[in-house]
Amino acid sequence: MTKGDYHQRLVGAALKAREQAYVPYSMYRVGAAVLTRSGKIYSGCNIENSSYGLTVCAERTAIFKAISEGEQEFKAIAVAVDTEQPATPCGACRQVMSEFFTDNTEIILINTAGHGDITTISQLLPAAFTPRNLNER
Repeated sequence: MTKGDYHQRLVGAALKAREQAYVPYSMYRVGAAVLTRSGKIYSGCNIENSSYGLTVCAERTAIFKAISEGEQEFKAIAVAVDTEQPATPCGACRQVMSEFFTDNTEIILINTAGHGDITTISQLLPAAFTPRNLNER
């Protein structure tokens, strides 16, 4: 699978997942899709709750779905937002990404039209707290 192929598949899956978002409070739809090293794609959407702290972001939904199915190695993630400008993941999602993503895992940030940027977790969360920090004790 070429980079163009999986980018297109991931973007399509993220845009489709965005449509499933449960957002009665913010009306801010987000969809995400992760590509695992084994070639499978898992998608997720943001799911709000009236107790705002229990809301779950699309990125974590997709990553946790993959992990719950036995995947722990990721090649890329696409995050689709409902705005003109692509948005970056929140701090909680960045921390989860730093647990499972390598410095080479692509983070594709797209808007409603599927246009955007590509970055990495090391660019979004430099000096992240990772399992390496725990091993230094």
